[in-house]
Amino acid sequence: MSKAVVKIGGKQFIVTEKETLLVDLLPEGTKELTLDALLVIDGDKTTVGTPTVKGVKVLAKVVDDLVKGEKIRVIRYEAKKRVHKENGHRQKYSRIEITSIK
Repeated sequence: MSKAVVKIGGKQFIVTEKETLLVDLLPEGTKELTLDALLVIDGDKTTVGTPTVKGVKVLAKVVDDLVKGEKIRVIRYEAKKRVHKENGHRQKYSRIEITSIK
């Protein structure tokens, strides 16, 4: 089974076929992605691209458009100043499935 390194939204992921990933929120209406491979591992053979590997494409489909991540609490506190502020944040993601590495 071959593996590939792809870049999605400024982050790099090692992917295999039939794998699902959480990536940063993709534009609305995106159903399929065609990604360039930066590196391909096929058994003992490794191919490094400059910057991408020629002739290798990674196909993916969007499974869920909007997935919410864990809630993160951010607290700002200053000692002896009676300053205390608390905020929360939930990152939004898209779930994609890698269909094939060609």
